[in-house]
Amino acid sequence: MNITDMAFWTPVILSLKVASVALVLAFIFGVLAARLMTKYQFKGKVVLETILMLPLVLPPTVVGFILIIVFGKKSYIGQLIQMMFDHGLLFTIYAAIIASTVVAFPLMYQSAKNGFLSIDQHIIEAARVDGNSEARIFFRIIIPLSKNLLITGAMLSFARALGEFGATLMFAGNIPGKTQTLPTAVYSAIQSGNMTLAWMWVISIITISFVMMLFIRVKEN
Repeated sequence: MNITDMAFWTPVILSLKVASVALVLAFIFGVLAARLMTKYQFKGKVVLETILMLPLVLPPTVVGFILIIVFGKKSYIGQLIQMMFDHGLLFTIYAAIIASTVVAFPLMYQSAKNGFLSIDQHIIEAARVDGNSEARIFFRIIIPLSKNLLITGAMLSFARALGEFGATLMFAGNIPGKTQTLPTAVYSAIQSGNMTLAWMWVISIITISFVMMLFIRVKEN
């Protein structure tokens, strides 16, 4: 096995695709959730925010189990998806994307929330007095002023999605060429005793993660 073999590159490419889509979804939902949670006060807000942050501390296998219950063939959502697309989510690349998005979401949400809370409220109030709409204030003032923390959240979310293992293994499986991402590929290589291939994948994911973390550290300094 060498670095030019497709057997090596397939999990790498699949992982980058899954992590990229998961990043986009986590960014969208994380930013929207952070905006709602920082703008409005309502009963049960603390409980809801705790639920949003749960994937950060729950064992990945528990997250995978919950995803199976929510999207499995016996659930209403799973049956609806089966009826609409004539195929379930389990053991597909879409399952891998959902699992990665769920575990990456809390990091994006927390970073976005911290970014929004760091903005001087007098600036926002002044913009409202000047007649700016809420949408304009959000996209022209809040987002630009929070960009550093949003970028940090995005990088951390991508790295977390890239390294997702437990929930992906349970929900998407470990099918070579279909749902086998880098973490599950490393697991399979070790199980089969192919330490050379395992090391190649480990070095790949460490390199990618190191570059992401270095980018964050450089921006902070």
